[in-house]
Amino acid sequence: MNIELKPGERLDDLQRNGYKIIQDPGRFCFGMDAVLLSGFAKVKPGERVVDLGTGTGIIPILLEARSKGASFTGLEIQPESADMARRSVLFNELQDRVHIVDGDIKEAVQIFGAASCHVVTSNPPYMTEHHGLQNPDQPKAIARHEVLCTLHDVVSQAAGLLMPGGRFYMVHRPFRLAEILTAMCEAKLEPKRMRLVYPYVDKEPNMVLIEGIRGAKSRMTVDPPLIVYEKDGSYTREILEYYGMTGTGKE
Repeated sequence: MNIELKPGERLDDLQRNGYKIIQDPGRFCFGMDAVLLSGFAKVKPGERVVDLGTGTGIIPILLEARSKGASFTGLEIQPESADMARRSVLFNELQDRVHIVDGDIKEAVQIFGAASCHVVTSNPPYMTEHHGLQNPDQPKAIARHEVLCTLHDVVSQAAGLLMPGGRFYMVHRPFRLAEILTAMCEAKLEPKRMRLVYPYVDKEPNMVLIEGIRGAKSRMTVDPPLIVYEKDGSYTREILEYYGMTGTGKE
């Protein structure tokens, strides 16, 4: 399907099923964190998925490519990003399975209904208002800083959306890990699996991938470290697999 690009927009290849996504570098482009989250999340056949703060729709589109879930819905508060996401869905002819909804994360349960889905994903803003300088560009500030929602908002709404036994997947920063685990436990989203992402094998981790299950018993598995770069600066084989560069196909 032919989709008209607006000024400043570009069409990027996702290396999955021939899919492409519309982005505007002047606003915000998805990063490796979204790709890693889509690979970390597990979606079973027939399951319903909601992505909180979907931006340009990267996670629902990648999850559709990687799994056999029944439906993938992205919730986005910024109209311009939601519009790009919808046009990407139409371009890839995914409108029967991927849906984009305008709305506030803080009202997700009100929008979709309590206990309405099997899986919730989120790549939320990492920084609080006290962490670093906020980007003067509003779209980028909203994506990076907790301007419109907090970690607590994301976790509590995810818990409300999930049916018992439903799974929550999030990517975040390790320096907030204590807050993340506390918020999840308070919301009855039991942390069950975690994986730290390291830029190089001898560096500190700069991302954490975490899975929680609503109403589960306490016991968490820590997966082996995920290393992004080889010593020569090239991607490791596992990262190439995440990007679909060493083989494709639905899991």
